[in-house]
Amino acid sequence: MNDEDLLRYSRHILLDDIGVEGQERILNAHVLIIGAGGLGSAAAPYLAAAGVGQISLVDHDAVDLTNLQRQIMHRHTSVGMAKVVSGKQMLEALNPNCQVHTYQQKADSDLLNTLLPTVDVVLDCTDNYATRQLINRSCVAFKKPLVSGAAIRFDGQITVIDPRIDQSACYACMFSPEENFVETKCSTMGVFSPLVGTIGTLQAAQALQILGGFGEPLSHAKGSRLLMWDALRNEMNQIHLKKRLDCPVCSKAS
Repeated sequence: MNDEDLLRYSRHILLDDIGVEGQERILNAHVLIIGAGGLGSAAAPYLAAAGVGQISLVDHDAVDLTNLQRQIMHRHTSVGMAKVVSGKQMLEALNPNCQVHTYQQKADSDLLNTLLPTVDVVLDCTDNYATRQLINRSCVAFKKPLVSGAAIRFDGQITVIDPRIDQSACYACMFSPEENFVETKCSTMGVFSPLVGTIGTLQAAQALQILGGFGEPLSHAKGSRLLMWDALRNEMNQIHLKKRLDCPVCSKAS
């Protein structure tokens, strides 16, 4: 780190759990964020501000006026612009030392097979069940930590899937890939604006813990947890997760 870095990240460095070594790990990291909507809009700026060296943004969509109620990475002037382009502009303005790579497309197997070997942590900020299962399978196959978040109406949840840890349950352990899941969309069900901000920033916090090697992320040697927040009743609960011995994804990969 140079003198400017020492000053910019001084509040992290002052934390004994992070320090210079932890901050350097963050600076050298590459994070993949799939989804530049509500969750990604909250997670990406905190990761860029914290000094993550490279961020890859994947999203096929363009900014719509209805997005601006919660997707804070985008501006009124960004309406009609590709979300990854709008996001790149915001992140680079926030921290010009962060390299932002953009992929204006849906996440598919080919893209994930190309990107995952180059990244350290993946954030699933999507709202599509099939895509979540695909991301989970790919992260398990490449043994990449995955921070998965979801938010709809007033309900949010977050967990960490870390295939490097034997006890870590994967997304398919919790939700079967064979399940005929009915999608719920913000466009029809609505979503409380700060909910996606809360879950997205929690995703950023989990990613930084994994990258910096401090604290106890939601998946560690003691097991996995699913954290759930009911924003309407202001209740936060957690469920301890167990890895399924018959999981069609992670049991075959272990």
